[in-house]
Amino acid sequence: MATPLMTGLAVAAAAYAGRYGIQAWQAFKARPASPAAFRKFYQGGFHPQMTRREVALILGVRESITVDKVREAHRRVMMANHPDASVSHYLASKINEAKEMLTRETSNIGSGF
Repeated sequence: MATPLMTGLAVAAAAYAGRYGIQAWQAFKARPASPAAFRKFYQGGFHPQMTRREVALILGVRESITVDKVREAHRRVMMANHPDASVSHYLASKINEAKEMLTRETSNIGSGF
């Protein structure tokens, strides 16, 4: 008498396990391909002489941008990577250097000198 009951419980357990496995597999397939592709900020690998392209990547902006947008982007990136929040002072200095370079070049675009 106990054998049909045990068989029924085993079949039910197998069905629940199969259902859970299918749901886990579908969730696995639906996840993004690579989380690194969706990161918001530049991941590093700095050049000795900072280029305009690298500056734009660090601040997360286009190479041609207004001074106000540069300041806004600098503030956003600096808040995420501030040295007081246990982030590297080197990284903060690179962010500041990027802002200085981009604002200096942007403010001289319309100049005749």
